[in-house]
Amino acid sequence: VKVLPGILDLVAGNVTLADIKEVQVEDLLGRDKVEIDYAAIREFLNRKRVLITGAGGSIGSELARTVLQFEPRSTALLDVDETELFTLMNRFRGASSEVFPVMADIRDRAKMDSVFAAFRPEIVLHSAAYKHVPVLESYPEEAVKTNVLGTKNLGELAQKYGVERFVYISTDKAVNPTSVMGATKRMAELVLQGLAAQSPGTTFCMVRFGNVLGSSGSVVPLFRKQIRYGGPVTVTHPEITRYFMTIPEAALLVIQ
Repeated sequence: VKVLPGILDLVAGNVTLADIKEVQVEDLLGRDKVEIDYAAIREFLNRKRVLITGAGGSIGSELARTVLQFEPRSTALLDVDETELFTLMNRFRGASSEVFPVMADIRDRAKMDSVFAAFRPEIVLHSAAYKHVPVLESYPEEAVKTNVLGTKNLGELAQKYGVERFVYISTDKAVNPTSVMGATKRMAELVLQGLAAQSPGTTFCMVRFGNVLGSSGSVVPLFRKQIRYGGPVTVTHPEITRYFMTIPEAALLVIQ
């Protein structure tokens, strides 16, 4: 199965049959691309100090790429994985604003305190999390340490250091959660809502993602592999509904 150019483009000579392309997952969204208010995003980010947690992940790295387009004053990219940080620094070498790699674990309260004290972020985009559903069923205590207690550390430090806006990347699995992953992400939401009720100084926002196409943990690569090998394509439950978006859409919508 291939994607053909539009017939009017063919007739007008704008494209040729050489422009036939492979089907991409984005072609199957079944909806128009989301319109983004770039002016509002620029006003939000321009000349600000931004901290991104989980910056080495598929979502965090796209957030970093997106943020840097809007010329913040500086951006701290925090991750516990040194290889991902090394990759990020090579990727963003020569960026127009300052980029700082930070190797730290959000579970480590003292280390995170020192990061906030040194960097004094005005905006925090918190995407660090454990999110692979089957793995976390076997290790619920690790999910709690990172997803709940790690988020609590960051939220409390955001208040302590006067962060203007704290954006938490949650999940649709936090709605009536039936998994450890969903339950811990919901717990983290409640923690941040509790902090927001205590102090009006920091604005806490939460964004629930659906299935982000091409991200780490997305079901689509698994489906592709199953189809390539002739099936079967397995689903968690025949009645399940999945909500899909692309990685760039997800990153821009978080910031908007």
